[in-house]
Amino acid sequence: MNAARRPSTGSCCREELDNLTVATLITLLRFLLVPAVVLALLSNRVDLALICFVVAGVSDAVDGIVARRFNQQSELGAYLDPMADKLLLVSVFVVLGAMRELPLWLVVMAVARDGLIIAGVLLSSVMSKPVAMQPLFVSKANTAVQIVLVALVLAELALSISLGPARIILIFGSGLLTVASAGAYLVGWLRHMSGNGDDATSNA
Repeated sequence: MNAARRPSTGSCCREELDNLTVATLITLLRFLLVPAVVLALLSNRVDLALICFVVAGVSDAVDGIVARRFNQQSELGAYLDPMADKLLLVSVFVVLGAMRELPLWLVVMAVARDGLIIAGVLLSSVMSKPVAMQPLFVSKANTAVQIVLVALVLAELALSISLGPARIILIFGSGLLTVASAGAYLVGWLRHMSGNGDDATSNA
């Protein structure tokens, strides 16, 4: 009896590796930079943490340019890109909060917002109503302000400078955008779960 031939494990792995685009590999690099930034901060090497954070920011822009220029957009990349951004930001937020360089209320709000989004996605999947993750402007603005805030704090610590009230402005701006993006996500999620409105929610 002739059995259906199954591809070997090696060929499956090679096929998956072949499907990895340059843009996706750059995104994966940002995941590797997360422990590097955290370790540098915990080792009091803020200068190294700043360099790694800047590299991560540049790689974020580069992978987007590469994906669009060479038509390398993929579903995997669409999920990995915001995950890499949020993992880096949340990790640095928590460490800077422990160092008392960011207020704990902002750190708690940022972590709680991301936890709310993850819980909503998981719950909707369990209830067989998966949510289509689509970016909202307020979420993009929130991420942008968080990135600028972290870069400013790291620059102040690494270069021993003070940028005046800029840090306070960014802290409260980040807090307001965190609340706004969490509210926008919650409204979209409730509408989706009740069957009223679009499937769109917030980008993590």
